[in-house]
Amino acid sequence: MTRMSAEGLAAARQAMEEAGVPSRAIDVFAHYYRELEEGATGLIPEADVDPLDPPPRLADAQVDDDAAREALSRTVVIKLNGGLGTSMGMDKAKSLLPVRGDRTFLDVVVEQVRHVRAEYDVSLPLVLMDSFRTREDTLEALSAYPDFAVQGLPLDFLQNKEPKLRADDLTPVSWPQDPSLEWTPPGHGDLYTALDASGTLQALIDQGYRYASVSNSDNLGAFPSPRMAGWFAQSGAPYAAEVCRRTQADVKGGYLVRRKSDGRLVLRETAQTPKEDQPRADDITRHRWFHTNNLWFDLEALAAVIEETGGVLGLPLIRNEKTVDPTDPDSPAVIQVESAMGAIVQVFDGAVAIEVDRSRFLPVKTTDDLLLVRSDFYALSDDFHLVAADEDAPLVRLDKSVYKLVQEFDKRFPAGPVSLIDARSLTVEGDWTFGADVRVVGDVTVPAEGSPGTIPDGTTLSGS
Repeated sequence: MTRMSAEGLAAARQAMEEAGVPSRAIDVFAHYYRELEEGATGLIPEADVDPLDPPPRLADAQVDDDAAREALSRTVVIKLNGGLGTSMGMDKAKSLLPVRGDRTFLDVVVEQVRHVRAEYDVSLPLVLMDSFRTREDTLEALSAYPDFAVQGLPLDFLQNKEPKLRADDLTPVSWPQDPSLEWTPPGHGDLYTALDASGTLQALIDQGYRYASVSNSDNLGAFPSPRMAGWFAQSGAPYAAEVCRRTQADVKGGYLVRRKSDGRLVLRETAQTPKEDQPRADDITRHRWFHTNNLWFDLEALAAVIEETGGVLGLPLIRNEKTVDPTDPDSPAVIQVESAMGAIVQVFDGAVAIEVDRSRFLPVKTTDDLLLVRSDFYALSDDFHLVAADEDAPLVRLDKSVYKLVQEFDKRFPAGPVSLIDARSLTVEGDWTFGADVRVVGDVTVPAEGSPGTIPDGTTLSGS
């Protein structure tokens, strides 16, 4: 290690210690720092892997109610809740965004858990992994459910934080204009370190919980599934990844491959694919299933692996290059050291994948997704599942220069979402405000010509 990088790591360690970051999380950061200094890219060449073999299907699983109840009685639901929704212009947890009427993502998740608790007579804790940016607002929102916490367990644990590193010398960046921007969460691969360092992992094991169901808080399709819980318990596997059939819309997502050198399952993200391998990586007839970021693991197996490795699991590095202020392209270039939660698949002996229905994958990453999930194409059932009107969801494309930010998006749908139940696609070009009871039928493009303008109440937009 060069003198400069040694000084950079020492400075980063000191900053993390002074900020109260747990020592185990600092050790993990140091591991990645050394990889970064040595030029690690985290790339996974196509020549080193084979495609995933056809996995079992959840639809074929035989799980009776007693087996489901037994598994659910030992299951904890963990939701990743560290995201601010900055890509949509938000400054608080994305899970606090209204998604069905006045109900937020968090409200729907709480009701999903409540329903399963009541139906199966189980405790089923919900524990959130918050970040230093989302914790306060989220816990305030959860105070509306005073009877929801499970005795002896926290409602959340805190994702760790690490300094952003200057791209030119790998020293912690300084940004006096907003010192909070000097820090970043270390990707959702930090789940395991944070779960352990916070004491939450041991608390769950001490209270008799064995299985964890993990998913993103903005994916309402990943409701607590009794059948999935029962299948995972029966499998005896230490880890299972939920995967779905890939379509052309999924070529940018991560997927599982089998590493030739040792036969282990490995998660390969887009950022880990060499450019020359991209065409084969995007071939959905070769790599046929994508990773939903819904996963299950055995808490005791995780504790054993953490003990064995001293907490440094060695998940593949993801080198994320940005500017210190994401909204200012002229601010200093930085490197954020990250890892992916699903990458832990390679750590466990006997890790498996299972194919699930597309309905378990409903993430909201853009306002395009938000309009669809808010619309009448989905209905919220009595058990708080989002039920699609049809197998093929309409494709929504909103003009990013107008609708990208939630505040601007909401201004243009003041009476609520348009009806999409009879739509195949909706493309909006330019700046249009939509009135009440606007219906979209077939394939519709609203052209930029004539905008800014208003689509009147009660309009039916018909296409081919």
